[in-house]
Amino acid sequence: MADKTEVPADGVAWISKSDEDSVPKIRFDHWFFQKMEDIFFQLSSSDKEPTLVAKYSKNDVMLTLKGISKEFDIDPKSADGWMLDQIAKGLKYVKGLRLGDPLPKEILTREASWSLSKRHQEIAYQRVSLQLVNWMSGGENMITDPDELLQLAEDPAIKKQISTAFGEAAEKLGYGRDEKEKVVRHVEELARELAYIEALRDRFRRIKIMDDKIQGLRRLYGREKSVLEIADQVARLGERAVKEFEQLFMEVDAQTGEILAVLKNLSTQIPYIRDKRDDLHIRLMAWDDILDRWQQTEVKASQQNLTLIRDTYKFLAPRFMVVKEWVLMTKLQDGAKGVSQVGGAAAQGKKIGGQMRW
Repeated sequence: MADKTEVPADGVAWISKSDEDSVPKIRFDHWFFQKMEDIFFQLSSSDKEPTLVAKYSKNDVMLTLKGISKEFDIDPKSADGWMLDQIAKGLKYVKGLRLGDPLPKEILTREASWSLSKRHQEIAYQRVSLQLVNWMSGGENMITDPDELLQLAEDPAIKKQISTAFGEAAEKLGYGRDEKEKVVRHVEELARELAYIEALRDRFRRIKIMDDKIQGLRRLYGREKSVLEIADQVARLGERAVKEFEQLFMEVDAQTGEILAVLKNLSTQIPYIRDKRDDLHIRLMAWDDILDRWQQTEVKASQQNLTLIRDTYKFLAPRFMVVKEWVLMTKLQDGAKGVSQVGGAAAQGKKIGGQMRW
């Protein structure tokens, strides 16, 4: 029996919503979903296909969303068809979804579905405010350390400079010097978006901490050739990862560096910041499990750390190793057949794992 309930014109009005939150919640009308227990939606570990995991008659089942839609003839234009499509899109931004969960805001309003700390909001506001001070004074010494930014927020002299800069910006933007509150609102709006970048910058620092621990283990196992070979590879790939993330953050900082131009064109700057926010979030989300393990480990000789080094290599290699390096490593481990696994040595200089979820 196909689900033929049509989605109304507004697309989401049929979905149950709580009084406190207008974000659509996950629910289905089709009988198939009523028969399942413990339904959980996730990306499959192998090919990152949107998948339903559940229990049916005490048995574990795993089905792709495309397969469900085809098997039960669920109309893509129906409410259930629309919901399956939204879940598939939303799994890009979260690790999993259950019945009753809100759909990720990224696919509905372009807002972030994850929350911010007050600290990151304050850091972003202070960073933008000091950019205005630098614009006014012609200074180029931009403070980037979060703790120093928060300390300066309490400095009466800095507060006075910020207030003056807001007035100057209001004049330059055509509002008049007495209309600095309009600039304050612009700064608050921009800071709300950049606060997510600050939060992601903090998450990225965990990779640098991991990198430091890897360097420590390299020194510790310096005389054990078998361990050192893979530790060297992990360290090299980790350094490459750090550089790539640093470049991504530098791009955001450069794009938002001309503060007056940014405030004048918020309607075009905010979508750019959100695109970068989502890209960084997706990349960093894939690191969570391996970084949690590194956060809990100490730099010491142990079987647990040897296993962690190997698992880190398995995580990093498909994401950051170029084909030429991968061929050499595969040949060392598996013999000549390794060349065919990555398309041969003619593919030098290309990264492998282009479809991998970060």
